[in-house]
Amino acid sequence: MTEFSVRIKALGCRTNLYEADAIASAFTRAGCRITEGNDWDAAVLVSCSVTAEADRKSRQIVRRFRRASPEGLVVATGCWAQGISYDEAKALGVDLLVGNRRKDEVVPLVMETLRGGVPHGVMETVATSSRWESLFLDRPSLTTRAFLKVQDGCDHFCSYCIIPFLRGKPVSRPLDDLEREVRSVVESGCPEIVLTGVHLGLYGREGGPGLADLLRAVGAIDGVKRIRFGSLEPFSVGDDLLDAMAEIESFCPHLHLPLQSGDDRVLNAMGRGHTADEYLSLLDRIKSAMGEDVHISTDILVGFPGEDDLAFANTLSVLELGGIGRIHSFPYSPRKGTKAASLPDRPPKSIAEERCKTVIEKGRELLDRYVSRWVGKEELLLIEEVSEGRVSGYTPHFIRLSALGCGKVDGIVRCRIADMVDGELRGEVISP
Repeated sequence: MTEFSVRIKALGCRTNLYEADAIASAFTRAGCRITEGNDWDAAVLVSCSVTAEADRKSRQIVRRFRRASPEGLVVATGCWAQGISYDEAKALGVDLLVGNRRKDEVVPLVMETLRGGVPHGVMETVATSSRWESLFLDRPSLTTRAFLKVQDGCDHFCSYCIIPFLRGKPVSRPLDDLEREVRSVVESGCPEIVLTGVHLGLYGREGGPGLADLLRAVGAIDGVKRIRFGSLEPFSVGDDLLDAMAEIESFCPHLHLPLQSGDDRVLNAMGRGHTADEYLSLLDRIKSAMGEDVHISTDILVGFPGEDDLAFANTLSVLELGGIGRIHSFPYSPRKGTKAASLPDRPPKSIAEERCKTVIEKGRELLDRYVSRWVGKEELLLIEEVSEGRVSGYTPHFIRLSALGCGKVDGIVRCRIADMVDGELRGEVISP
């Protein structure tokens, strides 16, 4: 019998998506019903704080929850929640504040409160904590593919980034615990695994298996048809990892490698740990190991202090030289407590917004150029949607594909590609 109804909302990165989905699994195991409507007893926000805009959206969702159900229990966890005080949370309408590294306590705290207990939050000193929060995903319920968190925390401290202060020191998930979770989601019928982390490349740095070992272990589990990585910092890709990605048949030929800027002076001010030439050299090594058709997507941060016209032109040049496909661009926003917040020579907001538009337009051009190579060929499609005689989803190279024909969600079909429209492929199903 269902005891309570719970709504769960996630903002931000793929790691947050995993945490939200795993919290949903835990509520289901506790006998609760997950709802998308406003008929909830408790609402949980897995929040984001990567930009000032993410903070604003987190506050906005809390207020919406409160307006939708004045008597319901509102819970905030994740990075934005980690950075605010209990008083600020209470003033916004949050009943229960749960910090990072303690999200595995969300469900027992909510159940205790809904059964008549007094709400009390819990926070962790993440800067010194080595605690791994023991979340577990039985099956993905919020997404088609399964995002599985294997690493948390970061101590790289890029000068613009607030996340190391909110996520804390790096910790890695025990490999046997991950293998158990992979088997669970595969047995539920999910064919695709996406391994994520706050700084995925740091997996295993504390000792024990590294990321290449982890990838080989997941690739050896029966039933795993596709494996991807979430975002991977370019300076963390070594030869052993390249070898593992190339040798594992189920590893998809797509990597998201944040560039942020193509100008060495700006990259140095950002504290990124790589130069433009080193980034381009890495792309050459990846293509040599995985083939010329590997899809590289990236993030670009525009309007950083010191970014002049020449620096911005260098960024556009690196995007062109690297043969980048999909690009995510966003304007820099100062985060209190970071080194970059006090740097001089920040471009005016209007210039940052104009550069962001230019990068987005360049991204459309480059994605069209990359995607067009598949026209006239055959590709495998993992079906995420079925509607009006068409199936749609993503190819192994992480290209959106819509095809005439039949299939079922989570199934993989072979398609003949006939056309490309706005960075997406069009075709027909030719075999199940």
